[in-house]
Amino acid sequence: MKRFFTIVVAIFVLCFVVWFALPGSQLIVNKPETSDAIVVLAGNEADSRYWHGMELLRAGYARHLFLDAVTSVTYGHSTDDLARAFVARTAGANASQVSVCPVEGDSTKDEAPQVDRCLHTLQPPPLAVMLVTDDYHTRRALSIFRNRLPQYHWTAAAAKNPLIFGVPWWKHREWAKTYLTESEKLLWWEMFDRWRN
Repeated sequence: MKRFFTIVVAIFVLCFVVWFALPGSQLIVNKPETSDAIVVLAGNEADSRYWHGMELLRAGYARHLFLDAVTSVTYGHSTDDLARAFVARTAGANASQVSVCPVEGDSTKDEAPQVDRCLHTLQPPPLAVMLVTDDYHTRRALSIFRNRLPQYHWTAAAAKNPLIFGVPWWKHREWAKTYLTESEKLLWWEMFDRWRN
């Protein structure tokens, strides 16, 4: 039994060392495909996500874009109201193709069923949906949405935000913090949360 435990610990340590020796690109999935809809996920610094989603919409990757916005209130304004005003100012000729999808909570797995409600407003209903999120968040987000909403064909497009993340992750303090946090969240999702209803 002691030998078995030693082998398990050694494998775990080896996997840990290999994961943290990688530059961070293993967190990134960037394979945009033509879809029926684009969903720009909510986030703390979501502007780069929005602009990348708009680039893809204007390039003809989808017919509609949903911009997720948390319904929390800051200084008397809800984030989803701010998002609507921002879309009205910036979407231009594409304004009719962009909708704000209000979401509650700050968890990607909680966001998924709320996104489903927004997708159901499209006619005809979408079959293929592209997620746009920060590059480091794409692998986990794609895994969550494929698990929680398997009725859609999901792809992901990575938005870059060099203030938060880049590769190799150890070059900047902020990148290292993002890498460590996202690695922990990905591990937690794959080992525990994906198996819970």
